[in-house]
Amino acid sequence: MTTTALAGHAPAAIDLNQPGSYLHWNVFTVSVANLVLIAVMVAIFGAALLLPFPGHRRRPGDAAPDVTGPDESAEPYAAAAGDERMWTARVRRRVLTSLPPDKLLPDRQPVYVSSWIYVFGVGALAALGVAIVSGFTIALGGTDWWHINPVGHFFNSLHLWSVELFMALLVIHLWGKFWMAAWRGRRALTWITGVAAFLAAVVECFSGYLSQQNFDSQWIATSGKDAFNAVGVGAFFNLMNFGQMLLWHVVLIPIILIAIVGAHVLLVRVRGVSHPLPVARPRGLAARRAARAADRSAWRGPTKRYDILKEGTIASVVILVLTFGLAGLLSSPDVPPVTVASWVQAAPADFLATAASELDGTSETAMYGPPYNTNGTPQSILFAPANWFGVTQPITDTAQTFVLSPLSKAAATDPALTSALATYNAASPAQQLKWATNYGNAVTKVTFSNGTPVVPSANDGPVPVMLATELTLARSGAIDADLVAQQPFYGTDFTKPLLFLEDGSYVASQATDMHLTGTQWGVMNETGGYPGQPWLWLYQLWYQLPGFRTSTNADLIAIYLTGVATLLLLAIPFIPGLRDIPGWIPVHRLIWRDWNKQTASGSAGQSQPEPAGQK
Repeated sequence: MTTTALAGHAPAAIDLNQPGSYLHWNVFTVSVANLVLIAVMVAIFGAALLLPFPGHRRRPGDAAPDVTGPDESAEPYAAAAGDERMWTARVRRRVLTSLPPDKLLPDRQPVYVSSWIYVFGVGALAALGVAIVSGFTIALGGTDWWHINPVGHFFNSLHLWSVELFMALLVIHLWGKFWMAAWRGRRALTWITGVAAFLAAVVECFSGYLSQQNFDSQWIATSGKDAFNAVGVGAFFNLMNFGQMLLWHVVLIPIILIAIVGAHVLLVRVRGVSHPLPVARPRGLAARRAARAADRSAWRGPTKRYDILKEGTIASVVILVLTFGLAGLLSSPDVPPVTVASWVQAAPADFLATAASELDGTSETAMYGPPYNTNGTPQSILFAPANWFGVTQPITDTAQTFVLSPLSKAAATDPALTSALATYNAASPAQQLKWATNYGNAVTKVTFSNGTPVVPSANDGPVPVMLATELTLARSGAIDADLVAQQPFYGTDFTKPLLFLEDGSYVASQATDMHLTGTQWGVMNETGGYPGQPWLWLYQLWYQLPGFRTSTNADLIAIYLTGVATLLLLAIPFIPGLRDIPGWIPVHRLIWRDWNKQTASGSAGQSQPEPAGQK
């Protein structure tokens, strides 16, 4: 034990990053760690073989299974006598009672299910399947495949259009279910899981856009981070961390989405589809109670044949034809990302002005606040959520991060730069600030002679030499490499280079040219003529309203109001007035018009057994 441990303090954790120990035998080399693991596994297996299992003794009343044939009068899948209280028996009985085979794979459905509105649910599931398979294929090729290989780009296109179809069909499906008041008859949870699936799909699509590593993903990340940071989420959900967003997109959110979709489909199978709304609204308390009771009761009306597997197959074929056709004809956007090197080539004056603002601490990042530093005032309405988690992605000194650190690495081979840095570092903070400020004012009139910046004299000390060298490093790609190389391992966190780019005006001008800015409803757009994310219209709406769009708390307002609207959407089944809208605006008459005609003519029929529901 160490002296610290003997003194009563907790010993340091074992550091398994140290070089391991190995054993050599003949042609085999095995680590001690692996041998220990194997030994533990063998010990556990041996214990499992030798130790007695609780309840292993035979009890009175236990009987051998009946193998002479099933008892037709017995309850299906009933447990043997005395086993009814076993957990396994209880769960099996509950599952089979809620989801018997005729509900899970129905071959009959109510005759009122005769509208195209009913096909969008299964169509959305088919599109989701294509999106998952195309995503798997892209994953096989790796993160760069779709950028550099025509086959990879085709599968990226297939993925894009399957997602667009999935979201479109899902939204149409929700529209249809709203006008059908599909939450009636103890189906509120079915509605809630459907809305939750839509919300999970939005997050999945959003993380997918962020994972592309093209210009669109850059712009969405740098623009969207303000809203996430304002509510504190940016502290652990960093839009500019490509590796994090990719893992959320391919692992975490798909698991959640598939689980919610699965729960929704099972609820549809258990509860069945909602009954048709009456042509005339019930009048009086007694009539409304009778209508609610009818909605909850099992359907006893006429049914018709329904081949669920055939419907699913046809839907899948249609979706495949559409996605392959769209991918082949329209491809997918992939505008290259902006780098510091490309920024310098296109707008060197903007780069120098931005570097000066980082040096004198006047850039947006320098005065941002959490999660990057404590220099700014976060957005606040009664309280500031960004302060809850504080600084989690520290960029406390933009001068050091974006200017001094890259320059110090190049100083070893540049005597003039070494001298300039020595002069700058020896000066007082006040003098450094004065030099940087004076340079920032003068650089607005910079000219270039054979690529070399010529800045008017402005009592700016060594700053011109420093930033001229920074410009040279940026042109070579060294600044891009340095800002990513400041992190260990894979270097997939692009927070620093993206913040540096955002502090300038070049990226914003490019986004404006592509109609991606907030005043252009940009969060809904895609580069070029491609569809973007129209399902985010509600969030983008708040930025367009007078008063909100100029508020310093605009991001917080947009998130809060979108959150309230989302809660209202989830809670529609429980809000009087809101849940009654489908009855007041009779869109349902179009959905069930054939059924209404049959009912009016008396040809609907009577007394059929309860059918399984239809998605």
